[in-house]
Amino acid sequence: MGNELSDRVGTGVPKHLTRKDWATKDAFWHGRVEGRDLGTELTILFFSTEKTGGGPPLRVHKYDEIFIIKAGRAKFTVGEDQFIAEKGDVVFGPANIPHKFENLGPGLLETTDLHLSDHFEQENLE
Repeated sequence: MGNELSDRVGTGVPKHLTRKDWATKDAFWHGRVEGRDLGTELTILFFSTEKTGGGPPLRVHKYDEIFIIKAGRAKFTVGEDQFIAEKGDVVFGPANIPHKFENLGPGLLETTDLHLSDHFEQENLE
């Protein structure tokens, strides 16, 4: 059984990452895997918060982002639009359009965020 970045295909790209390779919190899905580390154009962020009102600041990326709501409910702002997304929903954040979300609570909000880039890059606007 492999660990960390030791399982690699012939190109030197890992084929298996363990949780300790990307997770920044033990109790929640929280952290990221950058596409360039896997030899792909997709970066994956895992976000979790139990704090009502918690979430990332208003921000913008040079690439598209797709949010998958795994648990909870969130109020999203994408450009001029505001809406509620909940478990099972998918939200699209187009490149260069400011966006944010916040946990409506009570309880856990958990998302998997797909950044269509080989690396994570954002400009915080708040």
